[in-house]
Amino acid sequence: MPKVKVKICGVRTKEAIEAAAQGGASYIGFNFYRLSPRYIFPDQAAQMSKIVPSSLKIVVVTADADDRIFDDVFERFTPDMLQFHGKETPRRVADLKTRFRMPVVKAIPITVPHDFEAAKPFEDVVDWLLFEGTPPTNAMLPGGNAAPFDWKLMEGKTFKRPWFLAGGLNAKNIAEALQVSGAQAVDVSSGVEKTLGEKDPRMIGEFLRTIPQT
Repeated sequence: MPKVKVKICGVRTKEAIEAAAQGGASYIGFNFYRLSPRYIFPDQAAQMSKIVPSSLKIVVVTADADDRIFDDVFERFTPDMLQFHGKETPRRVADLKTRFRMPVVKAIPITVPHDFEAAKPFEDVVDWLLFEGTPPTNAMLPGGNAAPFDWKLMEGKTFKRPWFLAGGLNAKNIAEALQVSGAQAVDVSSGVEKTLGEKDPRMIGEFLRTIPQT
């Protein structure tokens, strides 16, 4: 079985970065959605980026961000990938991909089988898709709500692009999630936090130890 790629999202500390790297993660995410408890200021992210080892790719995570936010980030450091969690159109995603010349990820919220139709307009635009549970009613955050969906809905699904599984993943359920969904890449945030927005290096390590490494 090929190694499952793991993204630790919403990272804000040196300790979390080190735990992700030591545990074999492939990506870390810096969250630039201001309403999120995982929000990181561009200056802080720039400082954190200096200690990220080459084994980890940095993903800039946004939701319906305007150009100013991207300008603030790219004036300070250059990430490896852009991730979109809002209601961005395929045109908006394509424009930003072209402008910054880097891979992009588009999150698609899933509740029922028909929700996968929303991925189709993005398949010729993005490099990755990300499937997660639909945020609860009145949720303030577009992602990171510990909201899983029925992983059995992934059965028989094929896409033009590789995809991440996200939403409510943790060390206790990740083995089942991988087996049921067939995911080869996963994205975790709240599942490795001891309090909302605060990553726990021990939990990051525990989560990564449950992931197939070969």
